[in-house]
Amino acid sequence: MNPTRRPLIAGNWKMHRTVSESVALARAVADTRPVGPRTDIVVAPVFTALTAVAKALEGTRVGLAAQNVYFEDQGAFTGEISAPMLKDAGCAWSLVGHSERRQLFGETDGTVQKKLFALKKHGLAPIACVGETLAEREAGITYDVLRRQLDAMTAGLEMEESIALLTGLVIAYEPVWAIGTGRTAKSSDAQSAHAFLRDRVRDRFGEVADTMRILYGGSVKADNAAELLAQPDVDGVLVGGASLDPAGFARIIQAAG
Repeated sequence: MNPTRRPLIAGNWKMHRTVSESVALARAVADTRPVGPRTDIVVAPVFTALTAVAKALEGTRVGLAAQNVYFEDQGAFTGEISAPMLKDAGCAWSLVGHSERRQLFGETDGTVQKKLFALKKHGLAPIACVGETLAEREAGITYDVLRRQLDAMTAGLEMEESIALLTGLVIAYEPVWAIGTGRTAKSSDAQSAHAFLRDRVRDRFGEVADTMRILYGGSVKADNAAELLAQPDVDGVLVGGASLDPAGFARIIQAAG
């Protein structure tokens, strides 16, 4: 980690836990000791638990994220939820473009950009996910995929608009082949991908790259978090299944220092 950027540890609970179970898990995360004074912690429960978890986290250092958002404020969009609704429920953050959203639900680079606009418009902080599949990795096009997904976020925008969109944006690099598989990218591979993303932003938009936080996500566990977090361009982690275990997640948080 670079000491000029605040570490961010985010837990994506995916489609797990009832409302009461989510509240209990959130309280356990909030009780984690010790936590470095500069470390930001975020949890992303299911939609039905957002309001209850927001209440449980009041007065704590743990922020609340949604797992997804729709890009319109309201309308005839059955089954969707908007940025104003998330904000009203207590969210300060939202994931965007998670690989499961892209692979299972048809999320595209274009819809990711629209969702980023919606979140920024309403003052919510996006955590935008990028990453390659196993087939893409084996074909040697990892960086081509990352470049396409990253560039699509600012497609069609002027320089000032792009910098405004990127300011406060968190990128999460999640190699799809490592999500939920138990396979984790080597810390050196994670660093290389993160450095590529940061260099791409720097080449196009300048110093905003130096403050942008880039998280690693992909079978992060307590026993590999410290090595990943030691890399200079890894500013935190996006944790899936391991975030459902409060003791293990606490160890990951503590690894951030």
